[in-house]
Amino acid sequence: MAAKDLPPERVLLVEGVDDKAVVQRLCERHPDVSVFDVSIKEGFANLRRSIPVEIKAPDRRAVGILADADDDPWGRWQSISDRLRRVGVRPPDRLAPGGLVLDGEPRTGVPRTGVWLMPDNTASGELEDFVVTLVPAGDPVWPRAERYVEDIPAIERRFRRRKTTRAKIHAWLATREDPRRMGTAIRAGDLDVDQALAAALVGWLRRLFG
Repeated sequence: MAAKDLPPERVLLVEGVDDKAVVQRLCERHPDVSVFDVSIKEGFANLRRSIPVEIKAPDRRAVGILADADDDPWGRWQSISDRLRRVGVRPPDRLAPGGLVLDGEPRTGVPRTGVWLMPDNTASGELEDFVVTLVPAGDPVWPRAERYVEDIPAIERRFRRRKTTRAKIHAWLATREDPRRMGTAIRAGDLDVDQALAAALVGWLRRLFG
């Protein structure tokens, strides 16, 4: 990642601290990705509102938008697309499975622009649904973490149904030698960064930031 005192020519907009940490740790494992800043917007609403300002920032060469699809990938894509069109970016009607990367338009001052919706640009979900794909194949604890969460009676659950995957991955992380957050688990080697979806995200970052 870029040091804070470098010009923010390339910036990735994310919703929260865990998004930033996961991206940073993936890039540490793939040092061929070009340097870029990560800007935490503290939620999708703030991220969406910031898009025009970030696109139009002076000397900006590339802007990436990484957000959760949540329950409505199509609606989330439409919301982001609308903001991009307002500042001269021309996204396609649909987001491809490999994410979006559009070349910049120097004549109009529009930078290269990219969009990735967690987990895989097509399915509903969020960062945790992406991280679940990095649990090593055949891990003996993962099925137990799944059963632990599934066995909690509905009346005793303090999480919404769509947050079930989040509960499972954090239950699994709690079993590590040194329980840690998702980004730190990548750095420690607890998660497999060579899985297909991680490779796809890293490939998107390479294409976006050059």
